[in-house]
Amino acid sequence: MRLGLTTEQRDFGVATAKLLAGQNGPERWARLAELGIPGLLVPEEHGGADGDDVDLLAPIEAAGYAAAPEPLIETAIATGLLRGSPLAGTWLPKVAGGECVVAVTEPGTSHAVAADRAALVLVERGGAWHAATDFTTAERPSLDEERRLFTVSAQATEPLPTADAATAFDRGAILTAAYLLGVARRMIDMSVEHASTRVQFGRPVGSYQAIKHQFADALVAVEFARPSVHQAAYSLAANAPTTSRDASAAKSLAADAAHRAARTALQVHGAIGYTVECELHRWLRRTWTLTSSWGDADHHRLRVAALLIDEDEAVRLP
Repeated sequence: MRLGLTTEQRDFGVATAKLLAGQNGPERWARLAELGIPGLLVPEEHGGADGDDVDLLAPIEAAGYAAAPEPLIETAIATGLLRGSPLAGTWLPKVAGGECVVAVTEPGTSHAVAADRAALVLVERGGAWHAATDFTTAERPSLDEERRLFTVSAQATEPLPTADAATAFDRGAILTAAYLLGVARRMIDMSVEHASTRVQFGRPVGSYQAIKHQFADALVAVEFARPSVHQAAYSLAANAPTTSRDASAAKSLAADAAHRAARTALQVHGAIGYTVECELHRWLRRTWTLTSSWGDADHHRLRVAALLIDEDEAVRLP
């Protein structure tokens, strides 16, 4: 089993990082579509690349490193829900071409990211998914102003009988975990740069052993979480029976790693880290919102435990 990324997948991540570093504003979504990211999971017959979740890992992590607010995760979830449905032929070519945004509500809520830009919204109700083109939105207060959150009220919905709620939740957890890896790595890099230039008592603060230990611990947490995220994406792509367990393990580890990196970044930056004048706040806010998105770390740890218990009980059955 190969859990590492191929050269082509890594290169795709590099290309995404370069685009996000050099492009900003509303036109960036069109450029991401030109690169093929929104259409990665779209079948070829609908104009997509017919890729899988492993292909998404590097670009999603690059998006996290850049704190890109574009709804790449939500688009991937929506694509998975629409595949095989009667709506696929109408909407998936538009998704692949970057012509529209499809918003998805997080399970158990009526809240969706970027719903104000969406032409279609997918709503989860009682474990079943529905599609709506006739809906209204109301913006909600959000800790992360770049990741705008809306309450969605759908007037009429169409059931998506082929949509698998568990798969959608697992995909949301896995891709959010991949994004958090990029966020965490960027906060570490920013903090290392700050510690290399910030001088106290005649020395850069990064030269002190206590600071080095904090950086090392944060980096180890990120690199420890990455193989778990890759394993989860592979399990989802292969439709493995352990997908839900792997997804929850990945999200809990990535959330913990991002939280540690955020705490370290704040401690290293000191009081300036709390100000909006310091660019660090963008990644801190993204950490605080996404660690709880698609299930927080505690939820996923409990889910892993429950799945392991069920698996153990199944083994004991005659």
